[in-house]
Amino acid sequence: MNGFDFFIPTRILFGAGKLAELGRTPLPGSKALVVISAGQSMRRNGYLDKVLTLLRENHTEAVLFDRILPNPILRHVMEGAAVARNEQCDFILGLGGGSTLDSAKAIAVMATNPGNYWDYVNGGSGGAKPLVHPPLPIVTITTTAGTGTEADPWAVITHEERQEKIGFGSPDMFPVLSIVDPELMLTVPPRLTAFQGFDAFFHAAEGVLASIASPMSDLLALKSMELIARYLPDAVQDGANAEARAQVALANTLSGMVESISSCTSEHAMEHAMSAFHPELPHGAGLIMLSAAYFSFFADKAPERFAAMARAMGAAAAPGAMVPALLKLQRACGVAELKMSDYGITEEELPQLADNAMSTMGGLFALDRYRLSREDTIAIFRSAWK
Repeated sequence: MNGFDFFIPTRILFGAGKLAELGRTPLPGSKALVVISAGQSMRRNGYLDKVLTLLRENHTEAVLFDRILPNPILRHVMEGAAVARNEQCDFILGLGGGSTLDSAKAIAVMATNPGNYWDYVNGGSGGAKPLVHPPLPIVTITTTAGTGTEADPWAVITHEERQEKIGFGSPDMFPVLSIVDPELMLTVPPRLTAFQGFDAFFHAAEGVLASIASPMSDLLALKSMELIARYLPDAVQDGANAEARAQVALANTLSGMVESISSCTSEHAMEHAMSAFHPELPHGAGLIMLSAAYFSFFADKAPERFAAMARAMGAAAAPGAMVPALLKLQRACGVAELKMSDYGITEEELPQLADNAMSTMGGLFALDRYRLSREDTIAIFRSAWK
C-alpha cells in the first residue's frame, strides 16, 4: 500500500447558488485581475456582470483581461501578467473553464516573477528554474466541469512557437478560494459537456493507474468515475438537469483533488502533443480519441486496477470490463465516433506526436505502471487513429 501526502489547501465553496458568496467571503486582496476567455459566453450569460457586481459589494476593484483561448498560449500569459503588474492588482480571479483558470494561475506566477513563464516550466525547452517569488493569490470560479483545476496546483499552457503544451505547477499555485456553482454550467452545450466530462473522467482513471496512486486518491478517483458514468449522459442529453450537472461538477472537483495527490499518466502527455500541433482540437476530444487504444494496452498490466475501475462504472468487476464500459459511456454521450483525421491529424505525423509527448511531458511516462517505449507510444497512436 502506498502512503500519501494529502495537501489541498484550497477553500472550496460548492453548490447551487454559491456564486453569491463571492460578495461576502473574505478575499486575498482588494484589486483583482479578472481573467476570462476571448469568447462571449461569460458576457452573454451574464456571469461576468455578476462577478463584477459581487466584487464591488465586497469592496474589491477589478481589472479585466479577456484574451484567453481554448488551448491557452504563452503570449497571453505574459500579456495578462503585464496588465496585473501595471494595474497593481494584488490577486488574480479566473472566471470560466479550465483554460481560463489555468491561465489565471500562470498569470499569477508571472505577475511576481522575472523573465518568461517558460523559464520555470519543466519539460521540453522549459528552463526548470525555481520560482523566485510566490505567485499572487488565486481565486477560481469554474463555469465548466472538466479539468478540476479549481482543486489542484497545475496549469497547462502551450508555447505556440515551439508547439509544446506542458503542465506546470507549484504548491503556491493552489487557488486560495474556488467557487463551484453548478448553476453556472447549465449553459454549456452538449458537445462541450461531453468533452469536459471525459477530461475529468480521465483525470480520475489515470489517477487510479498512476504508480503513485494511494488509498486516498483511489477513494476520490473511483467516486469521480462512478458519478461521471452515472450522470454525464444525463447532463449531455439535458443540460438543464440540475442534479446531473451538480453530480458531474462534484466528480470534476474530485478529479482535481486526484490530480493533487496522484497524477495523470502518459495518456495526457500524448493528447497534449495532439492539441499542441492542432490547437483547434478540444483536449477532452483528444483524450476520447486515444482512450480505447490506450486503456486496452494497459488492461493486462494492472488487472486489479482495471477491475476496480470497471466496478466503479457499474460493470462487472473484471479487468476486461473497463474498456467496454468506457465505450458504452462514450456512445451514450454521442462521442464514440470522433476521428483524429477530422481535426487534421495524419497517420504520417504520429511518430512526431510520440516524440513530442515523450520530450515535453516525459515525467508522466515515468508514472505509468508499465514504461512505454517510443514504439509502444506510436503503436497506441496508430491503433487510435482513424
